[in-house]
Amino acid sequence: MTAETIDTIAAIASAPGAAGVGVLRVSGPAAPAIAQTLLGRAPQPRHAHFAAFRDAAGELIDRGLLLHFPAPASYTGEHVLELQGHGSAVLLDLLLRRVCELGARLARPGEFTERAFLNGKLDLAQAEAVADLIAARSQAGARAALQSMEGVFSRKVEALLQSLIALRVHVEAAIDFPEEEIDFLADPAITAQLENLRTELAELLREAQRGVRLNDGLRVAIIGRPNAGKSSLLNALAGSDRAIVTPIAGTTRDVLRESLSLDGIALELADTAGLRDTDDEVEREGVRRAHGELQRADVALLVTEADHATADLAFFAPLPASVERLVLINKIDRDQLAPHAETRDDAAWLWASAKTGEGLDALRDHLKQLAGAGSGEGAFSARRRHVLALQQVAIHLDHTAHALSTTRAGELAAEELRQAQHALGEITGDYSSDDLLGAIFGSFCIGK
Repeated sequence: MTAETIDTIAAIASAPGAAGVGVLRVSGPAAPAIAQTLLGRAPQPRHAHFAAFRDAAGELIDRGLLLHFPAPASYTGEHVLELQGHGSAVLLDLLLRRVCELGARLARPGEFTERAFLNGKLDLAQAEAVADLIAARSQAGARAALQSMEGVFSRKVEALLQSLIALRVHVEAAIDFPEEEIDFLADPAITAQLENLRTELAELLREAQRGVRLNDGLRVAIIGRPNAGKSSLLNALAGSDRAIVTPIAGTTRDVLRESLSLDGIALELADTAGLRDTDDEVEREGVRRAHGELQRADVALLVTEADHATADLAFFAPLPASVERLVLINKIDRDQLAPHAETRDDAAWLWASAKTGEGLDALRDHLKQLAGAGSGEGAFSARRRHVLALQQVAIHLDHTAHALSTTRAGELAAEELRQAQHALGEITGDYSSDDLLGAIFGSFCIGK
């Protein structure tokens, strides 16, 4: 796809905001001619020109700034024109109609960034980060999206890809010499390369999972038996009476969600029905939904009491391995216990009171850490599809290790490495289907 073979698109990039300025963007081969018509002369590249924007009859639409960015030194890699107007969305709409009369068409959602990707200005992970930056729900999420847009995540994927390719070269070279008496597949260098690759992948996967949390916010499912204090905890963390609290067991029947920001970190809390066997049909449906919420959560926060804590750990049994476990011993004010924290069996245990607020600061700090707070300047945003792709790479590398260590099946190992490379390529767009691209860019807003 090149600037010479495509049409010209236009859209309102941003409506008038607090400063009363709106932006209309044009991209494609007709952009220079449109600019010349609106300005009355050929524009100077990358300079702001004050212009009177007029319709076909010469009537004034608006006055504003015109900027022309010749290809390929532009966002999309094509000729780009930006028109900055003021006044109202009505004037921008009239200007958009005029631009379409001069040879442009309305852009599809995400088409500007899609063209930037197709013209090699961005890879797919960077393109997705553009949308993530616009939709950022917290300061930390915006910073992480900016890092991905600058290519931090992509460079890590590329480094892993080069290591994988080097391993493929060694394995496939060994396959090419089957008649040799030396078993090249048993070479310790190949085993060491594979183990190093798996270590690098595990670290990148952890960073990507943290990036998803920075991007989407941390999803926390609050679970426990009835009357453990789950709704009281939700209200305490939210700072308002969002959930109904009564002494009656089974008060919470459905999932109640609350979004909040802790020092720039986005969290989504889900208060769920008390987990127990019940004959009440409505409450039973609430318990079913609570279990469903656990399957989608990043963190399962078990609210319990000192007397029931050990038994209530059984609620963690059906959890996927990827879900973090967190135990909160509630009602320490009633039991005259001091707030504190410790680690047991790789799970954090905290003692607090949702009623008095004692110990809740430690809980907030722990949730912020799980969400990626303090990740440093190198933290980047990621999407769940990236995590799934990296997990698929890990599976292929596990199969490679098995093939090399047991059967010495070089062809099988080579095929697994090829599929691992394909999965990595899906992250940056080296390998991508039209359906995938359509789904990704279709989620963008118009004008981006």
